Amino acid sequence: MRIIFFDTETTGNTDNDRLCQLGVKDRGVAAPVINALYKPPLPITFEAMAVHHITEKMVADKPSFQASSDYAAMKELFESPDTVCVAHNIAFDAAVLAREGIVPRNMLCTLKVARALDETGVFTNYKLQYLRYRLGIEIEDATAHDAWGDVLVLEQLFERLFAKYLTKANGDEAAALAAMQEITRLPSLLKTITFGKHNGKKITDVAKEDASYLRWLLDQKRAAPQGEEDWIYTLEQALNV
Repeated sequence: MRIIFFDTETTGNTDNDRLCQLGVKDRGVAAPVINALYKPPLPITFEAMAVHHITEKMVADKPSFQASSDYAAMKELFESPDTVCVAHNIAFDAAVLAREGIVPRNMLCTLKVARALDETGVFTNYKLQYLRYRLGIEIEDATAHDAWGDVLVLEQLFERLFAKYLTKANGDEAAALAAMQEITRLPSLLKTITFGKHNGKKITDVAKEDASYLRWLLDQKRAAPQGEEDWIYTLEQALNV
């Protein structure tokens, strides 16, 4: 299997926002498969610019992704049955690609895998840059929130996680990879609330102290379920519903 690491930068973070940068890297290969800017079909929000620093001026003379010479090769690569596509919080990046007409076939989410390995909930969050520093991943010139910079960190994070699953699988690389993909397919069991009046508390503790809050939160998540699969699963488990 060919393992690729990818990251997208976008015009914003809503369900309608579009691609303005794509970075793709083969495992163990220094040169990028692609690292390019594209002119999106809608404006880049100032909020997005403040994160990735891609401006309208920078993409003004670029083709759109779908009109670019890269598009056909990227569609073939991501949709190949022989490619494992790795991203951090891959649900977001896969949705971005889907709006461009590309549906990754085999996916692996390092965020979900990292969360699954943290069985006791030691980490305060699972964002890529947090894990970068928490795990001591040292990479020069890996600019945060730049697609290529994030891909460089992503590959090293994958190698750390893969080593853990390789041990679990007694050195069987195919089995380790399959286990990580299975975690990606299933909803995650979240451990800590990171917002609101119970910010920082374990969900199991809140279930004992204030179950009504969790029931209210579950109703909110069920009312707008897109992207909330992990929360819905977690809350249903905590409340035994």
